[in-house]
Amino acid sequence: MINKNQKTYTFHVNGMHCNACIVLTESELTDVLEVIKAKSSLAKHSVEVTGDFGDKEPEHIARYLSEVLKPHGYTLSLGKQKHAVKWSDFNLALPIAGGFIALFIILQKLGIVNLVNTSEVSYDTAFVIGLVASVSTCMAVVGGLVLSMSANFAKEGDRIRPQVLFHVGRLVSFFILGGVIGALGSAFQLGSTGTFILSFIIALVLLILGINLLDVFPWAKKLQPTMPSFIGKRVYGLKNVNHTLTPLLVGVATFFLPCGFTQSMQIYALTTGSFLTGALIMGVFALGTLPVLSLLSFSSLGIHKKAQSGVFFKATGLVVLFFGIFNLINSLVAVGIIPPLFSF
Repeated sequence: MINKNQKTYTFHVNGMHCNACIVLTESELTDVLEVIKAKSSLAKHSVEVTGDFGDKEPEHIARYLSEVLKPHGYTLSLGKQKHAVKWSDFNLALPIAGGFIALFIILQKLGIVNLVNTSEVSYDTAFVIGLVASVSTCMAVVGGLVLSMSANFAKEGDRIRPQVLFHVGRLVSFFILGGVIGALGSAFQLGSTGTFILSFIIALVLLILGINLLDVFPWAKKLQPTMPSFIGKRVYGLKNVNHTLTPLLVGVATFFLPCGFTQSMQIYALTTGSFLTGALIMGVFALGTLPVLSLLSFSSLGIHKKAQSGVFFKATGLVVLFFGIFNLINSLVAVGIIPPLFSF
């Protein structure tokens, strides 16, 4: 039966960075009692909300729904706000990113890690990319899943077990499914050309991610590849299923969430043509995301809530650009298009 009081409102969404934001905003808004449907657009930075809000004015509705989204770093407004780059953030972001990059180059020189390899992504690189991914906006949707699921189980006094099952499910599934992707790669028998193309795609994905994290060029958000949004919505919906094995299933399902970092590692796993190598790459990547996600789930840490989040995301974006540029250079060196440019 159609409710004649239902109306559709369009709000501007402040704080959207990537395709994961679409899943997160839509899922959180549709959980609101008065909301029937929500449809977000990254290109327009907007959301269409259909529901019955009685006699509330649009301004009131925007403030009301903003309270739901604020924990995830979003707010709603009636008018589109002009995009303004906070260049002062780079005053701190540049030295932070520079220090991070310099540290790992030094460790590379000392032989402690193999951050950059002329032909392949090393396990060290996969772990570091996992660390970077865990504090990016792409992982906000995973953090939202963890906190929402935890809240459901906490009502019944079950706080620790769901967290452990979630992280176990995530680590095990990334290892096994990464192996499956690697094995599939062997079936395609990728030659040097195919490997170069996929390596080039990995570099482009990382470059787009880095540019989007800098939040300097809004148009770049349209370039970011992602899985179909309905997959992310189905995964996110699992948080409301209060079953003993739900945390385990949610952990497994995060493998399919729209995160560019995960997708770049999945593409690389495909190029390995090996179950074991693909499994280790994805497993180590998931292990890299574990420290921050564990802090988030056990202490309610929210990186995106911090006052310096602008600085933080810009620093992260610069580090991701570093990975993207090096992957791009290395893929060109590997096929002999350009000579080696660096000695590390």
